[in-house]
Amino acid sequence: MLLFYLSLPSFFLFPNMYYIIFSGCFFCTNTNMMLVKFQSIPYPVFPGGAIIGCSAGFLNVPKIKGTHTAMKSGMLAAEAAFNVLHEGLNMETYWDNLKNSWIWKELYEARNYRPAFEYGLVPGLAISAIEHYILKGKFPFTLKHGKPDHEATNVAELHQQIHYPKPDGVLSFDVPTSLHRSNTNHEHDQPAHLRLRDPKIPELVNLPEYAGPESRYCPARVYEYNPDENGQVKLQINAQNCLHCKACDIKDPKQNIEWTVPEGGGGPGYSVM
Repeated sequence: MLLFYLSLPSFFLFPNMYYIIFSGCFFCTNTNMMLVKFQSIPYPVFPGGAIIGCSAGFLNVPKIKGTHTAMKSGMLAAEAAFNVLHEGLNMETYWDNLKNSWIWKELYEARNYRPAFEYGLVPGLAISAIEHYILKGKFPFTLKHGKPDHEATNVAELHQQIHYPKPDGVLSFDVPTSLHRSNTNHEHDQPAHLRLRDPKIPELVNLPEYAGPESRYCPARVYEYNPDENGQVKLQINAQNCLHCKACDIKDPKQNIEWTVPEGGGGPGYSVM
């Protein structure tokens, strides 16, 4: 399992990158880019509200850009909400206007970029090049998803462990340091927002078969395998450290982790962005 938050510091160690960023102070946490793609855009209207921007997956994958579509979808949602309040219409107009806007056209033309790489690097590059330079988004068919992200995690015996360089404290930092700089905080007396549907799966399945992936894909060490008083390894959940990236909810191979919205005002409070 390649870990972004441990791999990115290696990029900082390249000589050219060092001179670019040597005067700054960097820490690496984690987030999940919403590569939802056109094929998975959800129905964005629900009673009392609407889903807009990156929450709905309006990210142009080849551009790695979604601010323009997020702003436009917000404008369309605001117009629909205004019509609901003043003209008695419903939020369905947001969905209709969205499909008639340039957002829909742009995302449709970029719909096959990410799924193309399900066939490998070279086929993905070839299909993406044909799509972009020759057909200009008018591919005669739409590629489908392969499988859910959690099913893409293989058992540990099929792979070799990746050894990452130790943080140097200058361009790369350990997890506790990065976590401290994120200013994440949760009230201790609130209900736990991280729950296990089956508390036995971590010790019986995830640890022996997948080498405990939840202890690695989490950038804040929310999940740790520690021995109990009897010497048996158990999963410990440090919900206080959660950065709200939802990697656990997305990537857990057995979908055993239930992530619910915590109390308002909690979570990371980045102060250097």
